[in-house]
Amino acid sequence: MTNAGFGFPRGTVAAPIDRAVFDEGLRRHMLRVYNYMGLGLVMTGLVAFIVASTPALYVPIFSTPLKWVVMLAPLAFVFFFAFRIQTMTAATAQLMFWAFCAVMGLSLSSVFLVFTGTSIARTFFITAAMFGATSLYGYTTKRDLSKFGSFLIMGLIGVVIASLVNLFVGSTALQFAISVIGVLVFVGLTAWDTQSIKEQYAEHFGDESLQKLAVSGALSLYLNFVNIFQLLLAFTGQREE
Repeated sequence: MTNAGFGFPRGTVAAPIDRAVFDEGLRRHMLRVYNYMGLGLVMTGLVAFIVASTPALYVPIFSTPLKWVVMLAPLAFVFFFAFRIQTMTAATAQLMFWAFCAVMGLSLSSVFLVFTGTSIARTFFITAAMFGATSLYGYTTKRDLSKFGSFLIMGLIGVVIASLVNLFVGSTALQFAISVIGVLVFVGLTAWDTQSIKEQYAEHFGDESLQKLAVSGALSLYLNFVNIFQLLLAFTGQREE
């Protein structure tokens, strides 16, 4: 369960720009962000399905202590990305993003072993609808969502800590609370991140860093989507008999 404030420092647009040019550039930028995110989800899903369908792959992982490495690896990836994004080239950032999506697929392969295919598909489409509506709100609203950022980050930290604790405690009640609160937090983060991506585009309009900015924005939205999916699946998914 991971997320982080990826992106670049806030700044100002140095000079007036043509509105039509800016709007067209923003449209292309957001499309690039969503394309990266969508392709990342496809990669994650394919890796997860292939691993879950291959006993020679999942048995050595999930029947040994190696499962803890696989489960915690995405979190380590996120922290590495957050600390190094400023010094990475755009090409390196893209490579890291695809590698992260593959690692996340390895981690998520367990859901195909625990939950039925029908409940996974149903939860995915519910997640897509929630994510789409919330991201659209973040993109179109004139309301400044930045004031909610500190509360959402605090909620995120609380959810991450509680989730790590529950890996060892295994409390059903705690998992339910984590799922409900977590969905609310990540739905809020989706709107906030979407608006932040727009603002960061304005601050870096015409800058060569826009390609890297698109990757970091895609990763933020990708993480929100994946976490909403996992949390919803935890208390609405139908388990295999």
